[in-house]
Amino acid sequence: MHVQRTTEASAARTARPRTSAARAWSGTLALAAAMALVGGAATTAGAAPAAAPAKTPSAADVAAVKAALQKTLDAGAPGAFAVIRDHGQRLGTTSVALGKADLDGTPMSPALRFRAGSNSKMFASVLVMRLVEQGRVDLDKPLRTYLPAGTLPDGWDMTVRQVMQHRGGVYDHTNDLLEQAGEETTAAFEARIRNNAYQPGDMVAMSVKHGQQYVPGTKYSYSNTGYVLLGMAVEHLTGRKYADVLDREIIRPLGLRNTSFVVPKKAIDGRHATGYLTNDDRTKPLLDSTEQTASWVWTAGAVITTAADLDRFLTAVTTGSHGGLVSDASLAQMTSVLPTPTAKISYGLGIREIALSCAKVYGHGGIVQGYQTQSFVTADGKKSVVAFANASNNGAVTTALVNVLEPAFCGAAPAASPAKQRSATKGGAVTDRTVPVVEDTRI
Repeated sequence: MHVQRTTEASAARTARPRTSAARAWSGTLALAAAMALVGGAATTAGAAPAAAPAKTPSAADVAAVKAALQKTLDAGAPGAFAVIRDHGQRLGTTSVALGKADLDGTPMSPALRFRAGSNSKMFASVLVMRLVEQGRVDLDKPLRTYLPAGTLPDGWDMTVRQVMQHRGGVYDHTNDLLEQAGEETTAAFEARIRNNAYQPGDMVAMSVKHGQQYVPGTKYSYSNTGYVLLGMAVEHLTGRKYADVLDREIIRPLGLRNTSFVVPKKAIDGRHATGYLTNDDRTKPLLDSTEQTASWVWTAGAVITTAADLDRFLTAVTTGSHGGLVSDASLAQMTSVLPTPTAKISYGLGIREIALSCAKVYGHGGIVQGYQTQSFVTADGKKSVVAFANASNNGAVTTALVNVLEPAFCGAAPAASPAKQRSATKGGAVTDRTVPVVEDTRI
């Protein structure tokens, strides 16, 4: 195991922000205004206002973080890490890395690049909100207004907001490409995922064949196709390729030197973790799934990044106008969440909220063949956690990785008083510190 701590002062000496947005990110990140917006944003009817956290996140329980990461290894991941950053605090950054970045024995390191999976949805959401701020998108108008003619059938009037919330009734085309619910097979990966280069319009056509799934706004159902549609809208409105817009609007302004969107290029350039799938034939070794076009998820899941870049991006988003990516008003919209069928989990506009024992945190998870990441930050942007493992299609790995969040943000569980211990023994209520696995377990 490798545990490393750095302070904000030492990190600042090596940082070289190149733009105004990057300079804003590297300054003081305490935003009382942003916190107020997150806690009480006004949104569409039925939105549940985010309540103020009952307690404040505390120093990480490093031993418990290590234990959760060890469980990911015990479940089959070659390696895993967690990066816990206390922005502006003396605690600085704590990194815990276990296991291997590849089966050749390279030690796992938080500095390595990886596929971010559905964390990519946060990037797409920011691009849409920047168009909203420019007056080019209205969240409450039909998404097809902003798409090439014929992309969606007449009468499909789900709004931009509903699609961003996974409440648009859009069938998830990825269900057609995988052979079983929940976790993809290596046979499906080799047959339809690794080398196939899908066009966004073709993936939408797969979805449309299934028809509208429900009246928009009436339920929650996670849909990667919705975020493919949002990427198509970004391209249609800007007249530029999505990768170019992402680079111009987010990557270069924040100085995200290790973040890229290279669909359909299969390789990951630079130093990176190797991603692995559990083989359908359990007598065979893990399957190296690193090289893949990622076109089947496109803007819903194809960003490549590092822990440091993901932390910088997420912190910039959740500090609103101060972060230089979205306004405080946009942040309020993005973090005004509605409940999902999963306990403790709510969803806004491309951002997930998890209710931990000490606070509500905001971010996303991401699973794409061979890689999974959980990246979250407190409402004020002061504390962030990025947890990663280089294995997917393994529910036990996912469960262990998600449960890094509680000890990383909230520290050690408080010792139960004798009275509470007696109550628990007799079947009384005890604090549940586990975090449920959410619905994007495939991607």
